[in-house]
Amino acid sequence: MSSQEIRRLLEPSDVSAAHRSALEYFNSSFAHIDDLDGIDKVLSQTKARSSELQRQLSASQQSIDSLVTKTRVAALANLDTARGLAEDRESIENGMTYLSHELVSTLSPSKSEANPTLLEDIETMHRILKELESVRAYVAVIERTLTLSEGALAQLRGTPSPLSKSSTSEYNRLCAFVSNVVQTCDSVRDIGSVQQSLHLVTFVRRIRDKTWLDIKGIFSAKLTSALENLQWPMPVNYPSASAHDRKSFESAFKDLISLQEIGENIEGSTNQLEVGSRGLYPLEVLAHAISLRFKYHFETERETNRLDKPEWYLSHVMNVAHDHRPFMDNVIQRLLLGTKYQRVNAWQNYITLLVPILERKLRRTVPTLLSHPALLAHTVYQALIFDSNMRELGYEFVVSTEAKTTEEKGGVSSVILCQKEWFDAWLEGEKKFAEDQYHEIISSSDAWVIVDDDLNDSDEYKLSRSMTELKATNSARRIKALVEQVTDRYSPLPSFAHRTRFLIHVQLPILEQYYSRVSSSLDAFETLSSALVRAVPGALGVEGAKTDSRKLTGGVEGSQRLCKALLSARYVESAMQRWGEEEFFLELWTEINHRAALRTRAGMHPSLPNSADHQASKSDVPECTIFEELITQYTKLASRAEDMLVSQVCGETETALKPHFVAITSPKDGSDAQNDGIAVPQSLLPSIALLSAHLTFLRNTLPTAVTTHVYRRIATRISEHILQREVLFRPGLTRGQFRAGLAREQARSVHAESELWAETCQAALRTSRARAEGPWARLLVAGRLLGAGRQEVDKVVREVLGGQGDSWEDALDAATSLGSGGLGKEEVKTVLRLRDDL
Repeated sequence: MSSQEIRRLLEPSDVSAAHRSALEYFNSSFAHIDDLDGIDKVLSQTKARSSELQRQLSASQQSIDSLVTKTRVAALANLDTARGLAEDRESIENGMTYLSHELVSTLSPSKSEANPTLLEDIETMHRILKELESVRAYVAVIERTLTLSEGALAQLRGTPSPLSKSSTSEYNRLCAFVSNVVQTCDSVRDIGSVQQSLHLVTFVRRIRDKTWLDIKGIFSAKLTSALENLQWPMPVNYPSASAHDRKSFESAFKDLISLQEIGENIEGSTNQLEVGSRGLYPLEVLAHAISLRFKYHFETERETNRLDKPEWYLSHVMNVAHDHRPFMDNVIQRLLLGTKYQRVNAWQNYITLLVPILERKLRRTVPTLLSHPALLAHTVYQALIFDSNMRELGYEFVVSTEAKTTEEKGGVSSVILCQKEWFDAWLEGEKKFAEDQYHEIISSSDAWVIVDDDLNDSDEYKLSRSMTELKATNSARRIKALVEQVTDRYSPLPSFAHRTRFLIHVQLPILEQYYSRVSSSLDAFETLSSALVRAVPGALGVEGAKTDSRKLTGGVEGSQRLCKALLSARYVESAMQRWGEEEFFLELWTEINHRAALRTRAGMHPSLPNSADHQASKSDVPECTIFEELITQYTKLASRAEDMLVSQVCGETETALKPHFVAITSPKDGSDAQNDGIAVPQSLLPSIALLSAHLTFLRNTLPTAVTTHVYRRIATRISEHILQREVLFRPGLTRGQFRAGLAREQARSVHAESELWAETCQAALRTSRARAEGPWARLLVAGRLLGAGRQEVDKVVREVLGGQGDSWEDALDAATSLGSGGLGKEEVKTVLRLRDDL
């Protein structure tokens, strides 16, 4: 029986539950009054059951008391037994701890002062024995390797010329022994120490390689002695050398070639390209002498070792390559015939051995030049020139396989260009120099002086340009020269990625800044022209803010400032169009569009065109040039300057015409003209003189084509203005049935004025009458119709009013010699109605 059951049985009885049970019994047994008859029987039965239950309760209580007593006695006995067992367990644990402490090894850090056990002593001695055996084996291997190495050297020191394969038998034994050691170490690597095995392999291989270098040194010394007799490294006059010297040189040369053949047969190398890139043994000896002389002159404290003169050591190596080429082609190349290396170009291989001399020099000097941008730029430029000159001589620089994947052309300049930190320093220096040059150009006192560029260009260059490009400001010419100078600086770069970075970070910002400068000058001109805002510094040729804005923007001086902006923009635009068609920029733009990395970089720059908008498919070459976007911007800038120039001249002329328009509508106009006998009023002369001054300046300043275009726009606008104000919509005239036209003298005055405008423009531009009359045709036709005689006009009237088709234009041409001049039929009718004799 569980403890829970015992507790439940020991709990006292629930009186309320008994009462509820009794009540439920009465309710169920005595539901009606008639059921009370049996209540006595039920009472007697209940009493009897109560007596029985009381008896059972007494018996149960006695049993419980007896059971509890026995249980308590048993619990006390068990508790005593448990205490005894706990004491026994503690005693056993203490004994085990003692025994364990006695068995701890001396290697344990917790017992450093204890003596080692016998088993540990045996294991230690066994391990030391195995190590000694391994050391003895290693020492034996090393001793054997050194013995074979000394034997190989001793054998080749006494070998007579010519060298044969049998002369290297000792070295072959050394190579075989080293191979055996390597194989053995690889097979037992799991048994011994991996690091020790690798160290042994590395050591024996180093001995083998050192032995081969010593062997090569023996034969190199013989060749060096023979070269001294030929006065090497001076240019060799081989035919003038003695027969003994030539024989000694050729014998030593062939021995080294044979040695290289033997070595490659042992190594199993047959790749001629690899041999050509490593260098031939005899040519290494020749290049070593050049290297010693190079170190003496350019790597010591001598005056020839100057950081600011990289061209000295570069020219030295180039001169050596040039001076020794006949010897390489005529002598060395002949000695290679019949050998394994007869297909190797001797001169190419010789230069390949000289290039590392320059690369070593650059690696040592460039870190010093990083703090001197000018010297660094000069060094890079000289290295690029050296690479270009060597390629012109026919030398192809050796490029690694990884570099070929990036289309790198190699060269000594790659030592600098392939180092990101060095290239960035050079690029930043070039950018700073270009920016300084730009600011010097812009801030020059004569920056905005207009000059005739044909005074400074060569005849060949002038023939290649149109007449529209011959005039510009000094700043535009110098900006063009600066951009071309930058192109010359980075055009020798072999990598298109480097060229693209130079274009984006150095060249394009110059053109962008100049565009912003000219544009801001036009903004300043508009500000100066405003009646609400006073002068703002920054205009073309304007300094200070105390100058009268009307003097700066009015008259010929205002036109001059706009012409400076126009000519500057046109000149740079024309230069960019020519640059875009050059082979260098066409090649660069093609590569940018073909390479994803360059295309992405170019697409992020706003001044480069989006090639996707100018090609039909991804494989097509874009139709635009690399400067297309900037050309578009400069074209808009020039158009803006031209529009402002036209508005400037027309606005001033129209303003000057206002007094004249007032004068011709006054009542005294006709009488004054008749009394004075002057067909043209005096009020017209200021406006004509002003236009003449403007046109004369434009003729002397702008190119002919630009002058003609601007003149047509100006004359067309002014003639239309006069036509509208003085003829078609002249104040004071009535039209319709009760019209009042122009008096005869007024009509003749209009005619004379229109002719005077054309004659003035002809004289100012010094051009033909037909060219001058073109933009004034509408006004001239109207004036000639008003001033013509009655008989000349009658036919025109008949054709205009009653004719069919275009016959009225023929009649008009007979009367005015200009056809319709652009006048419509209704406009001609309006003009004719102004005559008072019709």
